[in-house]
Amino acid sequence: MTTPDPSRGPEPEPTKPAGTATTQYKDRVYRSPAGVVGGVLVLAIIGWLGIDAVVVGEGRTPWLALAVMLFLVPLVFAYTVRPAVFVNDDRLRVRNPLRLIELPWGRVASLRSGFSNEVVDDSGTKYQLWALPVSLRARSKAARQESRAAARAARAEAGQGSGGRGGRGGRAGLGGAVGAADLGAGAAVAAGGPRRAETDQAMDELRELHERRQEEAGAQGEVTVRWAYEIIAPAAAGAVLLGVLWGLG
Repeated sequence: MTTPDPSRGPEPEPTKPAGTATTQYKDRVYRSPAGVVGGVLVLAIIGWLGIDAVVVGEGRTPWLALAVMLFLVPLVFAYTVRPAVFVNDDRLRVRNPLRLIELPWGRVASLRSGFSNEVVDDSGTKYQLWALPVSLRARSKAARQESRAAARAARAEAGQGSGGRGGRGGRAGLGGAVGAADLGAGAAVAAGGPRRAETDQAMDELRELHERRQEEAGAQGEVTVRWAYEIIAPAAAGAVLLGVLWGLG
């Protein structure tokens, strides 16, 4: 976050960048809360058991415990806590378990949702979005909620129609009021659009931003891919140490 210069007077709030100059904002971050929570719990269990084995173990047990922790901790962290998608007006940055991919919006060809969420660049290379896993259960739940909301809206319309024709005094008035309230709730649901799973909503937001920014000058550049050696190196060292200890018997 930037701090304004006190020597300068107040400036009007910008509404839209002019020309190619753009204001840099903090990236919007998409993560999987369930993945992060699960990863932290698994890391805590590994640390608890591993440190206990190192402290009270005898013979080769402490070395085996260290090797297992060195091998497992980076991998568990990489596949649960590390994945994230960072988004701003110029580019999409995908932090997957073992790679970091930066794609300017001008190089993004499409964002696909199937059994997994993927981004495809203009050369046809696909990159999976690990931080936005597809949940078929969440999709089914959203579809059921939308179906129930549509059914309530239909019943509210029918109730308003019957209540508006009158009938028995207070009962008719009460029915009309309840029908109007239900109809208002149904209209609000309809105005908010169809219900979507959380990751599907995130993909919709990414597609909308891609459509708006792909032609901008600041959203052009090259696709870069960097391997996460800070994850690969300790995991490989742990695997080698485990192999050596296993070979020594």
